[in-house]
Amino acid sequence: MTIVAIAFVVLLLMGMPVAFAIGISGVLFFFQHPELPLTIPVQVTVSQTQNFALLAVPLFILAGNFMNRSGITERLLDLASVLTGRLRGGLAQVSLALAGLMGGVSGSAIADAAMQSRMLGDEMVKRGFSKGFAAGVLSFGAVLTPIIPPGIGMILYGTIGQVSIGRLFAAGFAPALLLWAALSASIVLTARRRGYEPERKTRPSVREVASAFRGGLWALLFPVFLLFGLRMGVFTPSEIGAFAVLYAIFIGVLIYRELKGRDFLEALEGSLTDVGSVMFLIALSAIFSYGIVLERVPEVISGFIVDLTGNFYAATVLIALFMLAAGFFVDATVLIIMLTPIFLPLVRELGGDPVHFGIVFIVAATIGNFTPPVGAAMYAVCSIMKCSIGDYTRESLYLFAAVALVTIVLIFVPQAVLFVPNMIFGK
Repeated sequence: MTIVAIAFVVLLLMGMPVAFAIGISGVLFFFQHPELPLTIPVQVTVSQTQNFALLAVPLFILAGNFMNRSGITERLLDLASVLTGRLRGGLAQVSLALAGLMGGVSGSAIADAAMQSRMLGDEMVKRGFSKGFAAGVLSFGAVLTPIIPPGIGMILYGTIGQVSIGRLFAAGFAPALLLWAALSASIVLTARRRGYEPERKTRPSVREVASAFRGGLWALLFPVFLLFGLRMGVFTPSEIGAFAVLYAIFIGVLIYRELKGRDFLEALEGSLTDVGSVMFLIALSAIFSYGIVLERVPEVISGFIVDLTGNFYAATVLIALFMLAAGFFVDATVLIIMLTPIFLPLVRELGGDPVHFGIVFIVAATIGNFTPPVGAAMYAVCSIMKCSIGDYTRESLYLFAAVALVTIVLIFVPQAVLFVPNMIFGK
């Protein structure tokens, strides 16, 4: 597997798309083992696409695109302004609130960061924010997205690791609030030092608050319906994806009446692109995973970590650091697909809770989306805002520190993750 790993890194550094880098380096394993028939890569690729549990992924992507076209985003922006407009940092605080509110709608950190950059980026610069700081806020705020239902990372982790997706959905709320609070505090400190003013000078009236909540109500109810359906056994994770699509169409067509012919077709077209890229990546990762399992890589890595420490918390810190370092080069979705089969068995062996570990695992993997050298969300935001990577990195250090601090808390205080799923689903 050493040659395979080297080939994977070299192909990435050459700029090859991640899916092809995984597939080609995975096939190299079979050339190293001529006793294995070359029909296996084709078989495992096809069989991966026939995993019924993964049907939830394209359905939630389609639901997210429909909801983004239904007029929900603008209404959530109004609600975010009402909730956080009087905090120091003005539009930076509003963008952070919008990221939290949009988590259950977009499901993708990269999509959320790019969308917010188009909506708020230029306006933040006009209000006096430096480009680097504005880009950092818009990028790091999207760390909330994958842990608020229905994050695609949760579905992939739960499907691959055979972990309850309902419990994962419920477990994301408290960590998201902690991340929101830490990032908000970081923005306030920066705003005081630089003199960034609040967006609103006066308290919103009761009528404004009621109107904003009424406008965003259908989006806020979305994750509630998901959890209720899973808890009551009304839906399986795949079936609730179909419900999410119908719910999004219902809101866009009958409630807000903004999802019309052209928007409907554009949502379908965008979903085809998103689903194609994600599922192609999942399918080709099966070739890579086959070699990992055959070479007993999970057992080797687990043995190495156990030799270093038999303590669950220390092992989780090591895994989180590894995920952070890997995230500098590889997208979070790829890491979740590739590394869940490696690290989850070790966590279970050490007595850790797979739901607790899953949230830490997803957050640590996602942080890499916002960091050099190849963070996908970072590049999306910097490209849209025409901001240099150097300015972005320098201005994002406080935000990175805030996210890292919360991740440490999540590791050492499992109940910060588990008390909501235990309350809803039982221990």
